[in-house]
Amino acid sequence: MATMKATGGASPSRKITVLSHVKYEHLVAGISGGVASTLILHPLDLIKIRFAVNDGQTPAPQYQGLRNAMTTIFRQEGARGLYRGVTPNIWGSGSAWGFYFLFYNTIKTWIQGGNTKKPLGPTLHMVAAAQAGILTLIMTNPIWVVKTRLCLQYSEADKTRLPESKRYVGMADALNKIYCNEGIRGLYKGFVPGIFGVSHGAIQFMTYEEMKNTYNQYRMVPIDTKLGSMEYLTFAACSKLLAAALTYPYQVVRARLQDHHHDYKGSWDCVCRTWRYEGLQGFYKGLVPYLLHVTPNICLVFLIYEKFTESS
Repeated sequence: MATMKATGGASPSRKITVLSHVKYEHLVAGISGGVASTLILHPLDLIKIRFAVNDGQTPAPQYQGLRNAMTTIFRQEGARGLYRGVTPNIWGSGSAWGFYFLFYNTIKTWIQGGNTKKPLGPTLHMVAAAQAGILTLIMTNPIWVVKTRLCLQYSEADKTRLPESKRYVGMADALNKIYCNEGIRGLYKGFVPGIFGVSHGAIQFMTYEEMKNTYNQYRMVPIDTKLGSMEYLTFAACSKLLAAALTYPYQVVRARLQDHHHDYKGSWDCVCRTWRYEGLQGFYKGLVPYLLHVTPNICLVFLIYEKFTESS
C-alpha cells in the first residue's frame, strides 16, 4: 500500500515539473502583438493575397502596383473593402502568435532544463521553432482558409458568379459552408505548403534568438538580459527579411490552394501550373506588399511581446 502511494505520488510531481515550463504570459503577449499589428496592417495583407493568387488564368481584378491596388479597392469597394477578412485575420493572428510563443517558449525552456541562461545554438532553436510551428498550424489552418476566401471576395458582382456554397457573409458563415460542402479537408486546404512554411518560422526565430544571444555575449552579459526597443526592432526586422527571402514561394502556393476561384488537384499541381504559366516570378507575386506588411508587423509583435513579458 505504501509502495502504491509512493509510486502514485511521483507521477504528479513529474507532471508538475513539465507544466512548470508553461508560462501563459507568453500566450497573452503573443495574442496582444498579433491583434494590434493586424488591426493596423490588414490592408497590406489583403493586397498581398490578391497579388499572390492572380495567375493570369482565372478572372480576377488586375492592379498596376501597390498604390493602384489600394486606390482601386477603395474606389470600388470602399474602406470596408480594404478590411475584408479582417475578423478571421484578427482571430488567426492573435491565436497563431499566442500559441506560437507559448509552444516555442515552453519547448525551449524544457530543452534548457529551466535554465534560461543556457544557450541552445542554431539547431536547437530551429527544432523548438519548427515544433511550435507545426502545433500552431494544426490549430489555426481553418482560420487562415476563411481569411483567404473572405479577402478574395472582390465585390458583390463577383459573388453573383459564384455558387451559393462559395458566397460568404462572414467568418461563421464561411466556416459553416466550407465544412458542410468540403468537409474537414476543405478547412485544411493549404496545410501541406503550410508545413513547408514552418521552416519560415524556424529560420526567423533561430535568427532572432541567435542575434540577441550574440549581441548579449558581445556585451558580456547573460543571454537572457533584456534589450532596448530599437535593438528588438532591428533584430526582428532582419530575421523576418531573411526568412521571407528564403521561403516566400510557399505562401503563394498556399494562398492559391485556399482560393475558391481556383481548382487545383493538390500542392504539386499548383506548383507545376504556376511554373508552366508564370515561371519563377509567379512564386514571388505579392512579395512587395508582403514585405511592407510583415516587416512592421513582426516588429510590432516582437516589441509588444518582449515588453509584455519583461513587465510580467
